Amino acid sequence: MAKKSKRYRADIKKIKKDALPIEQAVDLLKQFDNLKFNQSIDIAVRLGIDPKQGDQLVRGSIVLPHGIGKTKRILVLTKGDKAKEAQDNGADFVGDADLVAKIKDGWTDFDVCIATPDMMGLVGPLGKILGPRGLMPSPRAGTVTMDVAKTIKEYKAGKVEFRNDKAGIVHAIVGKIRFDKQQLVDNITAFIAYINQIKPAAVRDVYVKGITISATMSPAVRIAL
Repeated sequence: MAKKSKRYRADIKKIKKDALPIEQAVDLLKQFDNLKFNQSIDIAVRLGIDPKQGDQLVRGSIVLPHGIGKTKRILVLTKGDKAKEAQDNGADFVGDADLVAKIKDGWTDFDVCIATPDMMGLVGPLGKILGPRGLMPSPRAGTVTMDVAKTIKEYKAGKVEFRNDKAGIVHAIVGKIRFDKQQLVDNITAFIAYINQIKPAAVRDVYVKGITISATMSPAVRIAL
């Protein structure tokens, strides 16, 4: 195991054993703003789901109130009028078979992939490349759509996608450590509310079992449920 830095060990000592209300958790986390770069804030929600059961998977997307402090590079796979619509609304890359071929060759220099339904015959085989990177377009995430303009604007405004991992934990970026305290509180509150809103009907036990927030280079802070 890699040896922790002196700074990290000092930060660990600030962590409270008890879970904290969101406002206090954010106050504590902002004490870890001791690096030259603006660290991203990650939320981890541990869920009481069985990830092996298809009817208990938790996946979705949300436009956070204050964005995430990062401009996303958006690729749109489409053609015709929709290609012009994508270009006019700020997509970074627009194409069809040409970009599909480029991705097959290993290119994934983008953060979001949107596709119109008529492109899915070409896009489907990209699952092995895009799936593990969380980039595969899907109707459930809202990235397979004819409403290209609206979807681009949402992601440019700070829309985040998420899905549970094999341990039943959902991770997402909810801002930057140098956001105002209230901006972080609003984003975290909105994300937790949305997770509760999309609870699978098949889940009978405790749904949300634990929540932590952490900066890129900080220890995790527990949030009271």
